[in-house]
Amino acid sequence: MFSSVLDVLEIIREDGMNSEQRMEAIVLTGIMESFNFVFMLHCLRRILAVTNELSQALQRKDQDIENAMSLLKTSKERFKLMRENDWESLLEEVLSFCIKHDIDILNMDDKYKLRGRSRRKSQGITNLHHFRYELFNNIIDIQLTKLDDRFTETSMELLLCVACLSPNDSFSTFNEEKLICLALFYPSEFSIMDLMVLGDQLDTYIIDLRGDDELSDIKGIANLVEKMVKTKKNLIFPLVYMLIKLSLLLPVTTATVERVFSAMHIVKSRLRNMMGDKWMNDSLVVYTEKDIFNKIDNEAIMKRF
Repeated sequence: MFSSVLDVLEIIREDGMNSEQRMEAIVLTGIMESFNFVFMLHCLRRILAVTNELSQALQRKDQDIENAMSLLKTSKERFKLMRENDWESLLEEVLSFCIKHDIDILNMDDKYKLRGRSRRKSQGITNLHHFRYELFNNIIDIQLTKLDDRFTETSMELLLCVACLSPNDSFSTFNEEKLICLALFYPSEFSIMDLMVLGDQLDTYIIDLRGDDELSDIKGIANLVEKMVKTKKNLIFPLVYMLIKLSLLLPVTTATVERVFSAMHIVKSRLRNMMGDKWMNDSLVVYTEKDIFNKIDNEAIMKRF
């Protein structure tokens, strides 16, 4: 799309509605036809390619936590390998792109010129140092730091423990040891005596639920809770039920909340900035869960209200 975008900017530059629009097209063309822009374009494309599968996994509502954590480790490893091995191939890719689109190529051994600021700050720094160490390596280091900050060892362990509660494929991920470890994260809910009883409950719980035909095809922890309440197994296994309820509190910190905040800008617009909390909450539920509400017939809504 690079050439097509430049063609559109050229049209705007010549036939824009006003001088401001034409000037903006000139400025954007100058930016796009610079070595710096091309370098950042290819660099960020590679960065986003590394985290693409991880981002998709984390945003799915039916999260496979174990695979997501595995992808997290893979992404970190790929970033480290990219930092060590990918500079030459990236530079070659950028140079080839510049030649194809007639963009001036910088000599990596020349001194880097900092545009718009005092050149004292760039004295002694070559283009190679700037693009490889100040940009390429620094961007990768920032990504690694953000992943480490967002997913600490404790939070990763917690998520992997929660994954053991999943009823998918006849509770294939069930692991009693990890579930006991999960209970240890909640000392106010599980006493030492409760932990001893929980181990016995888990032994009975898994055999009982795997042998229950009503639970054979169940998917997701939320559906598991509904079935347990319906069959009154929450009364038979109260400590296991408490563990499942606590695990359901964790997803509120993931992508669902980010989607709700994004939706707020659409629902509570400038024209609807006086709407009350209840109306806004109801509107947000309908907007964020549109897949569910699209299945509800208009006649049913009219009949209800």
